[in-house]
Amino acid sequence: MKGVVEVTTKMYNKYPEEKVVGYFRGPTPELIIRDPDVVRDILSVDFAYFYPRGLGRNTEIEPLHQNIFHLDGDLWKLLRQRLTPAFTTSKLKNMFPLIVMCTEKLETTGNEIVAAGGECDVYELMARFSTDFIGSCGFGLEMDAINNENSVFRKIGKKIFDPSLTNDILIMLWEIFPGIRKFIRMTDNNLERSFTSIIMKIFEQRNFKPSGRNDFVDFVLDLAGKGKIIGDSIEHRHSDGSPKKIELEMNSSCLIAQIYLFFAAGFETSSSSTSYTLHELAFNLDIQEKIQDEIDRVLLKHDNRLCYEAVAEMTLLDMAFKEAMRIVPPGGRLHRVCASKYTISQLGISIDPGVKILIPSQALHNDKLYFKNPEVFNPERFGKNEINEINKYVYMPFGEGPRACIGARLGQMQSLAGLAAVLRNFTVVPSEKSKRKLTMNPRLRIIQGVLNGIPLKLKLREK
Repeated sequence: MKGVVEVTTKMYNKYPEEKVVGYFRGPTPELIIRDPDVVRDILSVDFAYFYPRGLGRNTEIEPLHQNIFHLDGDLWKLLRQRLTPAFTTSKLKNMFPLIVMCTEKLETTGNEIVAAGGECDVYELMARFSTDFIGSCGFGLEMDAINNENSVFRKIGKKIFDPSLTNDILIMLWEIFPGIRKFIRMTDNNLERSFTSIIMKIFEQRNFKPSGRNDFVDFVLDLAGKGKIIGDSIEHRHSDGSPKKIELEMNSSCLIAQIYLFFAAGFETSSSSTSYTLHELAFNLDIQEKIQDEIDRVLLKHDNRLCYEAVAEMTLLDMAFKEAMRIVPPGGRLHRVCASKYTISQLGISIDPGVKILIPSQALHNDKLYFKNPEVFNPERFGKNEINEINKYVYMPFGEGPRACIGARLGQMQSLAGLAAVLRNFTVVPSEKSKRKLTMNPRLRIIQGVLNGIPLKLKLREK
């Protein structure tokens, strides 16, 4: 079985001289974009023609997908407009003490792993850290997933990204018969009920009003208190061409859907990217030592205290994290759908509404045209001077344009803090079970994940 990213990458590499590659998936025409200039136009310049992601979830029967990732058109635009202020620099700084609490538990767990021989699955370790962080910063809950692998939210996280055989069959039918998509439900009933029940209890505890904790639940409750969201339509226009006014009422179902996305997208992307970074550093000990020296120097300036300002100064760590996401970007490919007839200026050809667009970020990130020796883990590509030479439309770990990941800065801050917490105390090295080249899980579709975890060994640092 081949995963969707593997298939898209194979098609990208098969036609090296082409700017775009077209094919049919069932009856649906799809276009893989190989040229960075065309990528730029689709994601940014001509976004008005390509605002839908077209992931096809029916929010009436899957209400948890009424979020800014899955919604398209006016509903997406209004939510994006209202949610963007949740991720300002001041709000990120306010969240950082909650992150520090999670890193302290991560360090304690690391010591327990070392005492037991050091063998561990770093993906599972970082997934539990990410779950704890999201529980604290998102919901105001102490999940203790780091110490308890059977915590409720860790089970929910596993369920979201562990599709059943039934789901695999439904997806095959979905692609062959697009007309049935509006009748198909993918989300597990028990998962939806459990998640909705937990969040509704939190809402009730806070009397449906912000509590002053400054977490994500507070933020969405504050949004609901502001009443309807009003803005300009991107789907409907008056006869003179001006956009019509649109509005959206954020009910409890809509609020819970945003929190679900905060949990699902946040924990999985951070878990994968941080654990893959540790995997690469385990096989590049010279780079790991340089990063550890930097962490020591920076923390010494800040009284050996992990804080927002300290993490912002860890440039080598940031470079390594960016390089890991180059080799294995969280998504692997970006999705768009043509909303109205469009002409690709670089080719002089037109495409019709409904054509699916695939931006193969995994393939672009690993193309030797844009990155010398792309198979080599080399954080220096993202040095202060070098990073300015990289075309941002060939390196897109969080997407690009108006639909780029809204929580990218928060995810990066949390990930770097978790990596710093591990590397300040421990050295990661290959274990007997480690494989240099990881196998990706072919059953995952939106987010990339490693099959069977990332086994490594933790050793206490000799400072």
